[in-house]
Amino acid sequence: MKLFTTYSISILKTILLLTVSLGVDFVVAKSLANPQSDKHFPWQHCIPDWPLGECDQPVSSPAPSIPPPLLPSLLPLPPIPSGLVFTDLRLAVVYPIIQNFKQIITSDPLGITKTWIGSNICSYKGFFCDTPPNNETATAVASIDFNGYGLSAPTLEGFLDQLPDLALFHANSNKFAGIIPTNIAKLPYLYELDLSNNLLTGPFPLAVVGMDSLEFLDIRFNHFSGSVPPAVFSQNLNVLFLNDNDFISSLPQSLERTHILYLTLANNMLTGPLPRDIAKPLSALSEVLLTNNELTGCLPYQLGFLNQVTVLDISHNKLTGRLPFSLACLGKVSLLDLSANLLYGMVPDIICQLPNLAKLSLSNNYFTQIGPICRSLINRGVLDMNNNCIPDLPSQRSVFQCTAFLAVPKICPYMDAYKVIPCKPHFR
Repeated sequence: MKLFTTYSISILKTILLLTVSLGVDFVVAKSLANPQSDKHFPWQHCIPDWPLGECDQPVSSPAPSIPPPLLPSLLPLPPIPSGLVFTDLRLAVVYPIIQNFKQIITSDPLGITKTWIGSNICSYKGFFCDTPPNNETATAVASIDFNGYGLSAPTLEGFLDQLPDLALFHANSNKFAGIIPTNIAKLPYLYELDLSNNLLTGPFPLAVVGMDSLEFLDIRFNHFSGSVPPAVFSQNLNVLFLNDNDFISSLPQSLERTHILYLTLANNMLTGPLPRDIAKPLSALSEVLLTNNELTGCLPYQLGFLNQVTVLDISHNKLTGRLPFSLACLGKVSLLDLSANLLYGMVPDIICQLPNLAKLSLSNNYFTQIGPICRSLINRGVLDMNNNCIPDLPSQRSVFQCTAFLAVPKICPYMDAYKVIPCKPHFR
């Protein structure tokens, strides 16, 4: 499993200076010491009993002070009990950080933190160690997996952002509150961050914007609000899950530079039209989930170029216009949900002939015509046309509702392209 990609010896200098400035006493197991390893640790300070370097004389001056790394939301770091033996300096440094975080956990239904005792941090439940790059003799906390533990804590500040070798942090389905710490931007190896299904609040975590190492970001099912910065769509993310928050933002009208392979934006309050170039950057997506937002405008003809998509859900928005015939090019789609919008006109039979279609929902719109192939899908339970304006179908809107809606002219751009089929359709 990939845990690290790059490493910097300057990080280790910072760790040692942190340890010295905090007055931490630590012991490294001499049985693991390599007398030649000092070439990997060009420390500027001599520490008595440190086996990886030599002390010509005791340190007579105090270590230089550095700004405390922890935020004021946590208590000062506790001292390390005497007699604890750590296999690596990095583990000695993160020990008080972990113990401090343990003190603010208010609920631990599975008793996870009972294992956070002693110097063998790599055996703590939820913590995983690995060797950092460029130093095969070292050991560091590289991954944390708290998924499903049900832990409660008022903040992650002073913990998540203070583990300098962290590459993965997975903590979905807990009750962590507060904001995502801004100092995570200083974690050079973090490439997976999953904080979904927690109680986090605040604006979109701007600290993640521009993090070159980050490939996976999942913050769905929280209480984030405000706008989503357009820059996040163009950074090196493969996975971006933002659904089920309170974001109020429009989608970037140009997504040409995106690298995202899995994107969910459902159940927010996103506004504005769908980008016309939506297919070019998202052509590799297998699922497009934009349901339950405030999207407006007409369906772009370019939706038909999402030829790898298996699930396309843009339901419960305010999209209008006719269905583009290009949707007949979605040869792999099994679920197509455009319900609860303001769509109208004819339902093209060619869309109802998609070869892998298992569910097509067009309910709660204002469609007025439907062909024989689509009618057969209704009989088979594949197509839902309830609450439209088709006179001879059951469960339709009232004449008053349909007349009032259709009496207002609606104009969509590029209407000439709506009947163009840019592929050879794969009929049933």
